[in-house]
Amino acid sequence: MNKIPPKLKELLDLFSLLSTEQERIDFLISYSDKFKENLESVAQLTEENNVPFCESGVYVWAKQQPDKTLKFYFAVQNPQGISAKALTAILDQTISGEKPEVIVNIPDDLVYKIFGQSLSMGKNMGLSGIVQMVKRKAKGYLKVQV
Repeated sequence: MNKIPPKLKELLDLFSLLSTEQERIDFLISYSDKFKENLESVAQLTEENNVPFCESGVYVWAKQQPDKTLKFYFAVQNPQGISAKALTAILDQTISGEKPEVIVNIPDDLVYKIFGQSLSMGKNMGLSGIVQMVKRKAKGYLKVQV
């Protein structure tokens, strides 16, 4: 049975140690500062790569590396999209370099594990859409390998 990607599990364990909402917010803001659009030659702002329902205009790409791991690329069109930038920076640092069969095990409730339960419905839909897009991209590579 496959597990949550190890680097993502480490980060979730770290989040569980944060005792206040303000600590969580500060930690997430620090992650949003780490966001870098790392698009290289993949930048195609097409509907296929656009995350539905995400108010920050997020796009997701995945490229398979020679060792069959995936490298993820993200674009966040809204410069004020701090939550989207934080989540994509977290995903880039914790799942890029993993194999598709590991990435598909990202928990569906990852957004709540990271951001807590107080998200608005719209923000939850957008951020959850990013996670679902990442998993969908990984599943696409699983089908290629079969």
